[in-house]
Amino acid sequence: MKSKYGNGDPLEGREVMETLNVHSNESIEFIEITHQVQNLLRQEKREDGLVYVLVPHTTAGVTINENADPTVTQDIIADLQRLIPRRQTYYGHREGNSASHFMTSLMGSSVVVPVEGGQIVLGTWQGIFLCEFDGPRTRKIHVKYLPGIE
Repeated sequence: MKSKYGNGDPLEGREVMETLNVHSNESIEFIEITHQVQNLLRQEKREDGLVYVLVPHTTAGVTINENADPTVTQDIIADLQRLIPRRQTYYGHREGNSASHFMTSLMGSSVVVPVEGGQIVLGTWQGIFLCEFDGPRTRKIHVKYLPGIE
């Protein structure tokens, strides 16, 4: 298969991974990063393909959810805290952040989103969120664009 962006050479047009740095202010927080990801695509003049978003941390994740009403993410956080208490007598992890690891496992560490005409394709009310579970910290978010195949 030939890439839209090359002459068929499998090494031509290999895309570079970009890294965003996002600072959290709370111990548990959802931070919308949709616009930062979209801006990377715009700067690099990307067209059709996929964008892969990875959070390379064990106490922070990424998810797609509603971005129109901030109470949705507040409700998600409240229920995660109810389901996974910060401290349990049986937690053995010496750092004391086992709950953060559990929450990250539930949210996941990556999402893949279609890109069409240079625009991220999400539902009307959807956004991409960094899910901080052990903040405040500065987190890395790796963004890799994968071009479409003709």
